[in-house]
Amino acid sequence: MNLQIAPYAEQKLSWPKSGRHIMAQYDDTSIVVYQAYNPAIGRFAAQNGYFGGEFSYNRMSWCKPNFLWMMYRSGWGTKAGQEITLAIHLKREAFDSFLAQAVPSSHDPELHSSRGAWSAAVQTSDIRLQWDPDHSPSGEAVERRAIQIGLRGKALGEYGRDAILQIEDISEFVAEQRPNVGSPDLQTPLEKVYQPADPAIVARLRLSDPV
Repeated sequence: MNLQIAPYAEQKLSWPKSGRHIMAQYDDTSIVVYQAYNPAIGRFAAQNGYFGGEFSYNRMSWCKPNFLWMMYRSGWGTKAGQEITLAIHLKREAFDSFLAQAVPSSHDPELHSSRGAWSAAVQTSDIRLQWDPDHSPSGEAVERRAIQIGLRGKALGEYGRDAILQIEDISEFVAEQRPNVGSPDLQTPLEKVYQPADPAIVARLRLSDPV
């Protein structure tokens, strides 16, 4: 597994407790996002390095850059249809491009002056973004907000093939760590606050200052 891992108990001490933050594992060229699928879709993606087979490009697909939000959503890989957890290593420039094009899933008056303007933007954009409470390993909501990104159409086509550097099936790691929820032995992917290189994206998303 190419993910960097660290004790959750140590990591959380340095994470911001509130505000809008993109928590992720990244380097100079890549950033990791997570998705969970049924075995047919998940294993195909991990084996081939792109999304195909039974994966549908005709619907919106949501990805999450923070591991614990994905674990909350999938029940640590126990929910039906979400048994295979994928760590998708994306090109950073592609991820930032998705952020730049994203339209909030609900009306934000600071970005769109009216609901009509927001609705028109939704109709013409292939990318959504949504801010939700982040979650602790046990699933409890925390004050910090976490981002998830939805893609469809042309954007999903780019995400599913061209934007990908590597896809890892980390289901075994998830299963190994599941019994450690609530224990100091819990290990999670190493994450820190991610700031897009373009300050216009930072301003548009109204990201909080890193702490």
